Amino acid sequence: MANDLSQLNFFTESYPPYNYRESHELKGIAVDLLLAAVSKVDDRLDPNSIQLVPWARGYKLTLSGVNTVLFSTTRTPFREPMFEWVGPIATTRVVLFAPTAKQLKIANIEDIKKQVIGTIRDDIGEQTVLNMGVSRTQVMQAHNAHSLLYMLQRGRIDMWAYEELVGRWLIKSAAIKIDEFEAVYTLKESELYYAFSLDSDPKLRALLQLGVDRVKANIQENGLSEYQNILSKYQ
Repeated sequence: MANDLSQLNFFTESYPPYNYRESHELKGIAVDLLLAAVSKVDDRLDPNSIQLVPWARGYKLTLSGVNTVLFSTTRTPFREPMFEWVGPIATTRVVLFAPTAKQLKIANIEDIKKQVIGTIRDDIGEQTVLNMGVSRTQVMQAHNAHSLLYMLQRGRIDMWAYEELVGRWLIKSAAIKIDEFEAVYTLKESELYYAFSLDSDPKLRALLQLGVDRVKANIQENGLSEYQNILSKYQ
């Protein structure tokens, strides 16, 4: 059943080191895992068919179908009934970043409610703080994470809600000293998945899940699994 998975529409966002574009090429843990998983089930997928879009657009397109996959997507109870899931891709931690110089002490949700928090619309950081009871008036949205980093650096927001590893990657790539910002509070620990639209073919989901499982079980010459070697490329 070659090319079955190519029937799906794959969307991703710039979310390094999980998925991002470098020199016109898509890279990252989730991209490498996806392509390796497809190869393990004797299927094919053109990497150029994966579309890099803003998160909010990919999220909306996957919610409405048709035969759509969005990654890397944090799996949460809120999102559980909205998608079908294949994975996991990796563990994830969503935190609140703040300038180290401000020495913010965040102990609970009441402390968070006093701050202006930067988010991306429909991102897990935004959904988490809103579900915790933070007012929308305390949330300032941006189209991308680079804009939020800029806003945080210039004091337009007090904190930035985002995945920790991705946030640190972006800080480093912006040539900012990593110790200028600190994670002051952990919002959620979870796992990243490939989120399928509800109308997607269960046979295709099962096929990709089989491929992911085979990548994780495949022990290579250095004694590590193929999956562990993918992770190590981006650490």
